[in-house]
Amino acid sequence: MLGLLGAVAPAWPAGDDPVESVMWAFFHQRLLGGQAFVHDPKVLLEAPPFAEDSRQVPIQVDARAYAGQVVKIMAWAELNPIPQIFVFEPGERVAPMLAIRIRVEQATPLRAAVLTRDGLWHIGSTRVEAAGGGCTAPSVVRAQAGWEDRLGQVHGARFPEGDFDRLRLRIDHPMDNGLVGGIPEFFLNQAQLRSDDGQVLANLELFPAVAENPTLSLEVQGAEQARLWLRDNNGNEFEARF
Repeated sequence: MLGLLGAVAPAWPAGDDPVESVMWAFFHQRLLGGQAFVHDPKVLLEAPPFAEDSRQVPIQVDARAYAGQVVKIMAWAELNPIPQIFVFEPGERVAPMLAIRIRVEQATPLRAAVLTRDGLWHIGSTRVEAAGGGCTAPSVVRAQAGWEDRLGQVHGARFPEGDFDRLRLRIDHPMDNGLVGGIPEFFLNQAQLRSDDGQVLANLELFPAVAENPTLSLEVQGAEQARLWLRDNNGNEFEARF
């Protein structure tokens, strides 16, 4: 029933914040440049109501209601010390949908902003409760023996789902955010999904709010092979084919 209501409900007025956050005006200016927006229930931002593990919180942004119109998708956690999560630019053959795991430092509003070709930002919102500390907790990856040898390994599979195939991936990387003493920032910050002939199908920019050993789920049209290219802020590059 909730899905049906979300599909037909009108957008909230621009000033009527569904999660009533005092930080919205700040991020509207900082990340969206004060551009025109509407709070829109057709942008589905899903997260657990409570983060059982604040270091690994699954979220999914689904803007398939605007398939063919999406230019860019941004996501952020308003009360994180490093709020931004990702900037996703899906091409024509990639669905405007992305699932990923993030860190949260405390209970926070989450936002997904979808820019359509008419220049309007459509805002999806939710809130996650959390015991906290996910951004400043010691690294689990670095405590595992031999993690350096596994750096950049990509694990995953491709699952046919009608006209689109679902890619579900996990990348071995500590995703250090610089908030733990003595450990500088070291994180994946660029990704591209490419066709086998090198055509860019989607661009993805990542930020240190993304969890260790990040997971990604997205959908690509067609059955031909695709390649995931990744780069971290130290210049290391990784690639996998699906």
